[in-house]
Amino acid sequence: MKVFKFGGAAVNNIERITNVKNILKENKDEKLLIVISAMGKSTNALEKVTEAFVNNRKEDALQLFDQLKKQHVMTSKYLLVTHYLPCETKLDEIFKNTETLLQSAPEKSFDFYYDQIVSVGDLIFTTIMSYFLNEMGIENEWVDVRKIIKTDNNFRDANINWEQTQENVTSIIKPILENKTVVTQGFIGGTIDGDTTTLGREGSDYTAAVFANMLDAESQTIWKDVENVMNADPREVRDAIAIPELNYTEVIEMAYYGAQVIHPKTIKPLQNKSIPLYVKCFLDASLPGTVIHNQSVKNLPPIIVLKKNQVMMELKSKDFSFIGEQNTGVLYGLFEQLSIRPNLTQNGAINMICVFDNREHKIKQLAAKASEIFDVQITAGLSLLTIRHYTEESIKRFTEGKNALVTQQTKQNATWLFEV
Repeated sequence: MKVFKFGGAAVNNIERITNVKNILKENKDEKLLIVISAMGKSTNALEKVTEAFVNNRKEDALQLFDQLKKQHVMTSKYLLVTHYLPCETKLDEIFKNTETLLQSAPEKSFDFYYDQIVSVGDLIFTTIMSYFLNEMGIENEWVDVRKIIKTDNNFRDANINWEQTQENVTSIIKPILENKTVVTQGFIGGTIDGDTTTLGREGSDYTAAVFANMLDAESQTIWKDVENVMNADPREVRDAIAIPELNYTEVIEMAYYGAQVIHPKTIKPLQNKSIPLYVKCFLDASLPGTVIHNQSVKNLPPIIVLKKNQVMMELKSKDFSFIGEQNTGVLYGLFEQLSIRPNLTQNGAINMICVFDNREHKIKQLAAKASEIFDVQITAGLSLLTIRHYTEESIKRFTEGKNALVTQQTKQNATWLFEV
């Protein structure tokens, strides 16, 4: 039994959707659970819908959603013939539920509405894909992942109830896999009260890993538009090189520092059961890709990770007293309360620096609460560069001529916070 995950780039046009179909046909003898993300750029579009709705721009929200709706209806008409009408009925139900929400008045938190609205992209597109694959002779059953993966109500970064989820996987998913492929969504969960949650941006990799763990899968494969995991984002570093083999530790470190190849939470469920992870290219399935496992790997090149759109928060004690355990304890309590994690921290005698992804709503909340204890200063528009397995040559190449606000260095990793 194997788990496949196809991200938004794998399904952002008709040609690529056909590639997915061909890959699945080549694996028709396997028991498969397939996690499929929203169609390329749909999540970004739905984030704009959420912003408009929460800011009481109801007409804008409905108009933006209507554009997304028309795009998906057009895609379904192009892909489907015999299965178009039942697909249309299912899509209409999802559309109407979303439009009803968008016509209401926002009364809850931004994060709550984010999860209810942004998750719709995955529900819509997996519905179309399920009908398309059935029409192409790949017998499958569409499963609403919100009924399987149960979480708390920590919206936008929900925590999985592993015991309840395992029960659902055993009682619902395993019987289906005896006869059919399962098609489901990534990134989404559901509370016991019926609210939709998400597991963090780009969390479909994690969803697939949870299923791989609970199904004792032979392997998990993430299908991407690159041939391998690279030592840098090729859009940022033109001479980035392929890495054919990695271990769990390396990938966790890469993800922790911000590499976008694999979601940070993905590795633990796989490592716990020694399930190998393959990163392969959906444009050419014959390529070997990268395998990630539990063995040691040597002679890795410098790995370059660049995180843009960073915010530095400088916290200084108001009375010039040392920043000790009590103050930092309160601060980390705020991080947990707001579900926000610093990408970098650095302590001085009377001050502390924290660097975050620029999630505006969270940063404002944190600054307001922290200002009760500290003098707070915020600097936005920064970039965080990390080089793992750095060399003097790599440091010179990527840092020369840049103004570093913060620098940290260990034996394996070196990190700089730069002004853009």
